Order: sequence, then structure tokens, then C-alpha cells
Amino acid sequence: MAPPRVRIAPSPTGFFHVGTGRTALFNWLFARHHGGAFILRIEDTDTERNREEWVQGIVTALEWLGMTPDEGPYRQSERTERYHFALDTLWDAGQLYACDCTRDAVLERTKSSSTPGYDGYCRDRGLARAGNALRFRTPDEGETVVEDLVRGIVTFRHETMEDFVVARSNGEPLFVLANCVDDRDMQITHVIRGEELLPSAPKGILIWRALDAAGEGGAGWGQRTPLPGWAHLPNLVNEQRKKLSKRRDAVAVELYRDQGYLPEALRNYLALLGWSPPGGEEKVSVETMIAAFALEDVNHSPAFFDVKKLAHMNGEYIRELSAAAFVERVRPWTEPAAVRAAGGWVPQSATPTPWPPERFDAATFERLAPLVQERVAVLGEAPGMVDFVFLAEPAIDEASWEKAIERDEGAVALLRAALHEYRDCDWRAEAIREVTVAVGEAAGRKLAKAQAPVRVAVTGRTVGPPLFESLEVLGRTVVLQRIEAAIARAGGGGT
Repeated sequence: MAPPRVRIAPSPTGFFHVGTGRTALFNWLFARHHGGAFILRIEDTDTERNREEWVQGIVTALEWLGMTPDEGPYRQSERTERYHFALDTLWDAGQLYACDCTRDAVLERTKSSSTPGYDGYCRDRGLARAGNALRFRTPDEGETVVEDLVRGIVTFRHETMEDFVVARSNGEPLFVLANCVDDRDMQITHVIRGEELLPSAPKGILIWRALDAAGEGGAGWGQRTPLPGWAHLPNLVNEQRKKLSKRRDAVAVELYRDQGYLPEALRNYLALLGWSPPGGEEKVSVETMIAAFALEDVNHSPAFFDVKKLAHMNGEYIRELSAAAFVERVRPWTEPAAVRAAGGWVPQSATPTPWPPERFDAATFERLAPLVQERVAVLGEAPGMVDFVFLAEPAIDEASWEKAIERDEGAVALLRAALHEYRDCDWRAEAIREVTVAVGEAAGRKLAKAQAPVRVAVTGRTVGPPLFESLEVLGRTVVLQRIEAAIARAGGGGT
């Protein structure tokens, strides 16, 4: 097989959808596996809905996922002359006719028909082309077969297909025609896209063959062009097994980047949505994916986009980072001002930080980083794990306070005992732990029950990085001050 040429053709009408990301990935893997080219084409002919920042968002998302296109982005808005040339060719060949029917008129005429869709009313009316929509004259008999590498042989009988519109009344070509022309001109060998576009495949094939025939007849289109192969990928669904929706589900790749998902983790997870490598492993390198990927192995059943599973996988990827790499990867969340000043990307969720920027100390965070790295699922959780270190006073979570101190009759007494022992003990994590164990035993408590009031008093929450290592980093003076403040807040009076 000659090196394949594949493409994605998203519309810049919103954030980059994870479904489009999965489609891009399968195209990219197919191209890389066979030594081909991965092309980005922007469907930006809908001027009312398109925004330039969405174009840049598509490019940035692909680069972040490690799938920089080999060619493009090409823009359909810059190729309108080519589409009009195709329309002229098809019109001159008698493959198109003008139609002035409104949607309401079509519905009124066909309301009692057993065959849905347009009824061919304008086929032989001889309307002028200007100012009217253009419809493709679908054959009355026969069938168009789509040989799909994922779904198998799919047959569309022509009597069930309407004469579909290829250009609006203002002359604007619709996507079926534009994509057909683009795919021919760019020598696309395989069209790999979502299954919702399968019904448009026979329309594209009919246009493709009509252009071939028109070219042979001397209309100036050119030589016959081989049809591309087809592969329609399964839809992504949510936990209710409903198709992922922009209005209902978290579907933006930018959102996952902002939360602190690693691109290699998201890419790995997207690869598993409809495909799996030999052996059934879930966590695989990109090199393994490229070597093993085959469209014939893609499952045509809907694929469940499980955010919990993605988060778990992301946590595994985070824990595989070296300590230094983790510190660097998390900087957009811990030091956003410095990263932005250096021209780096900063997530919206990181501004402002939980602490005043001047109170952050990189060396202190580096000491805590290995503890944080073992516990976060996404990088964006890191500031919330260590904010107590860089705040003058801990931000008290009221639910944690109520559970660990307010509703615990022995909490204040335990804090007093811990305060007394912490004043003179060796200030190392293991020594602090031993002292806390002893304080708990004296109060008839196991360690978990003993350390809970201390954790809330010092950090403000019941969860966080390992307590005793945190106390060591925070320092004796600050720890004692915070325990004293907690005793006073609980109504325990002075020390």
C-alpha cells in the first residue's frame, strides 16, 4: 500500500471535543503505523458560528496531545473557488438541479408519504440556478456500497435516498460537496471519522463518481481519482450510555488540560475508546500504539468515556514522573505568575493561587512534592494539598472542623497534650509520629483517631499529604501557633 493520507476536518465552532480528539488520534496512529501523512483541514465556511480563537484552540490541542499535523491547517474558506468549479462541472453535466422549495412546503407535500425526505418536486421544473438551492440528482435505482473497515459492508439503496442539497440558495457549498472536493484534491486515501457521518458517505461517493464522469466527458475536472477507504468510528457515550453532549458532559480537551491531566495519559485513554492493543494492556506507550494500531481491530460498539477511569490512569502517569519532572509539570498551578512571565501556558483555574504569590517558596514545595505526587489524580489538585504551608493561617474547612474537633469531646484535650509534647520533641517526621502515637495511647486512641484533630488544626482539612512529614516541613513554631489557635477557636481557652 502506498503511504496513506488521512485528515481530520473539525469546525471552529467551540472547544476541541474529546470525540474529535479520539478521531484525530486514530487518524494519526494509522498514518504513523503506515508511514503516511496526517492532515488538518478546518471547516470554516459557517461564518456566523466560526471564531478564530477556536481555530487556534484546535491547533493547540493537537500539539498538546502530541499529534502535530504533517500538513495544514488548510481552510475551506480559502478554497471556495474550487468548490464553485465543482458545482459548475456537476451543473453542466446535468447532475444538479435548482430547487426553491422551503422546508415547510416539503413537509406538507410528504406528510402522508411512506418515504421520508425530499420528493423530487423540482427535478424537472427547469428553475434557474441563481438564487436557488442546488440538489444532486440521486439515481432512481440501484445502490451505493460503503466498504467500511470498521463496520463492514454497508449498502444504501438509491430509492431510499433523497436528492440532497449540495449548495444553499446563496451559492454556499455544503460540507458533503466541500469535503469530497478537498479529499480528491488532497489525495486522501482513507476517511476515518465518527459513525454519525456514515449516512453522508454514499452521498460523497455519488458526488465523487459524478466528478470522475464529468472529467472524462471533457468538462475540465481532470483524471479519475480513486475513492478513499472508509472507517466510521463508534460514538463516545457517557455513563447513561447517551452520546457525549457539549451541553451535558465535560467534553472539551481544553478542560482536561486546565484541570491538570497529562497529555500522554489522555492520549492513552482516548486510544482505548473502541480499540485495544494486543494483550489487552490498558497503559501503553505511544510507540506500542503506533506499532499495533489497525483499523480492522476497532470495535463498532459505542465506547464509554469514563472520567473516573481517565482520572485513575492520569494518576498512574503522574506517579511515574521523576520528582523533578513532577515539580516542573505542576508549576503552571503552583507558580502561574512566574510561568506566565516566562511565556508559558497557565490554566485559568490556577489564577489566583490559594496563597499570595510572595509567600510561595519553591524549595519548600520541592520537599513536599513527592508526598503530593503520590496522592493527586490531576496536577490541578496540588495547590489544594499544600496551601496550608504557604498561607499565614490555614483555610479551615468547616465540615472537617466539625467532624474532627467540634463533635469530638476529647479533641481539645488531645490537642493540649500534643502541644505540650511537640514543644520539646525531636522535629523529624518519625519522631513527631512517635510522640503523636504516645499521645493517642494515653487518650485511648489509635493513631488515625489521634492525628485527626492535629491535622485539622494545622492544615484546615481532614485529608492531605502525610501529616508528620508536613509538620516537619512546616516547622515547629508554626505548628505550635496553629494548634494554640485551634484550641482557642474550639473554646478551650489559653494554653
